[in-house]
Amino acid sequence: MSRTQKILFFVTGWLIVLMPFLFWWNTWFGRHLSDQQLTAYLHDEKKPRHIQHALVQLGDRMSHRDAAARQWYPDLVRLASYPVEEVRNTDAWVMGQDTTGPGFHDALLTMLQDSSLMVRGNAALSLVRFGDATGRQQIVALLQPAHITAPTTGKIADADRPGTAIRQAGLIAKLSTNASVIDIRSPIPGRIRSVSQTGANVPAGSEIAIVDPATEQAWEALRALYIVGQLADLDAIRPYQREVPDISNDVRQQALETEKAIRARAAAN
Repeated sequence: MSRTQKILFFVTGWLIVLMPFLFWWNTWFGRHLSDQQLTAYLHDEKKPRHIQHALVQLGDRMSHRDAAARQWYPDLVRLASYPVEEVRNTDAWVMGQDTTGPGFHDALLTMLQDSSLMVRGNAALSLVRFGDATGRQQIVALLQPAHITAPTTGKIADADRPGTAIRQAGLIAKLSTNASVIDIRSPIPGRIRSVSQTGANVPAGSEIAIVDPATEQAWEALRALYIVGQLADLDAIRPYQREVPDISNDVRQQALETEKAIRARAAAN
């Protein structure tokens, strides 16, 4: 092997290692941002993931009671209506880290009407920190499986398998129509309970898939209902005590404790 070939071989190997690292470094939300970077990221309209990164960093500062974080509070209120769902979702969670934030409470109340189930749910969870149970129904909805229907008549061109873990907006199936192929995505993170088989013909409005909520989502909802839940919510809570598959013992125990707390609260009233 010539010297030039050795150098090319070394450079190629180095790039193979470097490129994944650079991709991870630029997308990892745990990477520390300076104050200047945080400000720039919060206003980076071209890269919503930069905004998310800044929100996560800001939420961490707020959870550690960093007084300097208050300079960015107006941005949190502004981002409550940002067009990208993932940004609003993160923003709703971050505003729950400080119940003294000016405008946070009103912004979260408005977010209860968001088009996204997850944004509504995170807003409701944050409101519980404010001592506000207005979003109780949105919290109960976080315990319910997502029933995904066909937006139009078509044929299932491809589908994932039942039991597969899936992220929010993850691809579940492809629906082929006369005009195009439509991606069917999950509105929540979780696990696919059922999905139409490849080759199945589905009419508009028919059910294509059911997705059970992710463990973390159920856990947060049960913790919130421990504080604000009512007797009417028990039907949504009880499946997590024994029926829902692939649920950890911690979640099952939380479901039991949540029911006890609700019953005790009802008896006291």
